[in-house]
Amino acid sequence: MEARRVTTGRLATIPFFKEPGIELSAYETRCHWRRFDENEVLVDYDDVSTDVYFLASGEVRILNRSQSGKEVILGEMRGGAFFGELAALDGIGRSANVTALTRGEVCVVPAPVFRQIIFASEAIADRLFRLLAKRVRELNTRLMEHALLDLRHRLYAELLRLSVPRAGGDGERVVTPPPYHHVLAARIGCRREQVTREFTVMAADGLIDRTRGALVIRRPDLLEARVAEALREDN
Repeated sequence: MEARRVTTGRLATIPFFKEPGIELSAYETRCHWRRFDENEVLVDYDDVSTDVYFLASGEVRILNRSQSGKEVILGEMRGGAFFGELAALDGIGRSANVTALTRGEVCVVPAPVFRQIIFASEAIADRLFRLLAKRVRELNTRLMEHALLDLRHRLYAELLRLSVPRAGGDGERVVTPPPYHHVLAARIGCRREQVTREFTVMAADGLIDRTRGALVIRRPDLLEARVAEALREDN
């Protein structure tokens, strides 16, 4: 798909670049914007490219793949997020696949431009450090869960992570839209059938309820307590 050149001032609309303390106009013509379609692969495993992608709109999914070909879903990103910064920082081939879930638009920032902006602005450098630290902590949490928790408790933890408070729900949480079972299986490292069985048990116990457009977690406090107890018992 043919790239479109930026118009003046668009870099400043990217949340990561707002109020940087530097003039961004010098970098505008060295970046480009382009639209992408649903199911389009934006970055693939071992690509030698080092560009950084800033999502202006749309949603993408990040996948990792084992040597046997099994894919693990690392997460999704929406407008305002960005990916590809690791390759821009160390020059090593891509470590994940990024595929579009919807149509959208992305700003492609070449690695040299990204690095120049980072080194020129203390505010942006601080944002990057904090973001990388957050991602490391999140990966450590998931690694701990995979190492110590059984399937059931990994599913509890993932549902809690994906959910948000339900408006007027008196402590309930929701996942919107409801997650597909095969997607949850790829997130926690199991088979779709195992997730389906666990959902059946959770629904029978009154822990979850599927409504139009959402999965409602009725007792998130109980799920949190069970995950915490499982981690304590392992230790």
